[in-house]
Amino acid sequence: MTLSKKRILFRSVAFAAAVTLSGFHPNAAPAQDIPAGKPIHLIVGFAPGGATDIVARVLATRLSEHLGQQVIVENRSGGGGTIATDQVGRSDPDGTTLLVTPLANAVNETLAAKTLKAKFGEHLTGVAPVAETANVLVVNPSLNVKTVGELIALAKSRPPGDILAASSGRGTSTHLTTELFNLMAGIKLGVVHYRGGGDITKDLLSGQVKLMFATIAPVLQYIRAGSLHGIATTGPKRDSALPELPTVAESGLPGFDVRLWLAILAPAGTPRPIVDKLAAAIHKAQDAPEVKTAFAAQGFSPLTSSPDEFNKFYRDEIEKWRKVIEAAGLNKE
Repeated sequence: MTLSKKRILFRSVAFAAAVTLSGFHPNAAPAQDIPAGKPIHLIVGFAPGGATDIVARVLATRLSEHLGQQVIVENRSGGGGTIATDQVGRSDPDGTTLLVTPLANAVNETLAAKTLKAKFGEHLTGVAPVAETANVLVVNPSLNVKTVGELIALAKSRPPGDILAASSGRGTSTHLTTELFNLMAGIKLGVVHYRGGGDITKDLLSGQVKLMFATIAPVLQYIRAGSLHGIATTGPKRDSALPELPTVAESGLPGFDVRLWLAILAPAGTPRPIVDKLAAAIHKAQDAPEVKTAFAAQGFSPLTSSPDEFNKFYRDEIEKWRKVIEAAGLNKE
């Protein structure tokens, strides 16, 4: 054997020994469990105090107990949730960095396609849904309508955009629910975007704007007092907070279904045993009475499914809102 061949053989043996001692193997499978002793971070893309943040903090305590590891909530607000989403999409797929996301993330796949870098399926995968609520269609009494059918008939008798609907901002659930209603009903309600909930409430109560697809909790007291009329809720079934109200679907628009959901996502490539372990812990946490009570205080109820079912649901939501956004021309604004 020549000296050069001996050197090559020596280097190969030395490298193999180093690989063995370091525990690294180029074809090694990823770890199948969450790293022990490492904190789990729940990343929330919105400021503290909002519904997403509150639900995340309620869950964190119970998840710590079920997983036997510290669970920390971190707020990474900005970009309508895209900053937090991109952070999680770049994270190691070991179960220690998770995203707590609302419906907005599925919407951002189309509405913020240019700025959202982490895409579902490519950079993110579903772990479990957490909670859901519905919007409620409320109208100022001066509009003199009491059903979805009466509202549609009135809108068709008026010039397009004549009846004004409030929105909590472009691309929010209140805005997109209105646009979906316009499309399915064949009408054109005008949309007025607001930045603050206080201004919306003031203008709704005064009649400056005539209606809104509002989240239930903030307007429930006004419905009870008769200051606003509740017409219908937007989910697939009647809402437990307003069981006397029909759904929009049963009021003449079959198939109308808008749920405001919260869910937990993980980086793509997270091993299935870790995903299943996290999903099981989330389901256990949802069953705790104090968790259900805290959810109810925010107008939410627990929402459960398997990871596979949730992945399909998430993709369906992306596609549904893509069609609404494109039909309304929102991605061109």
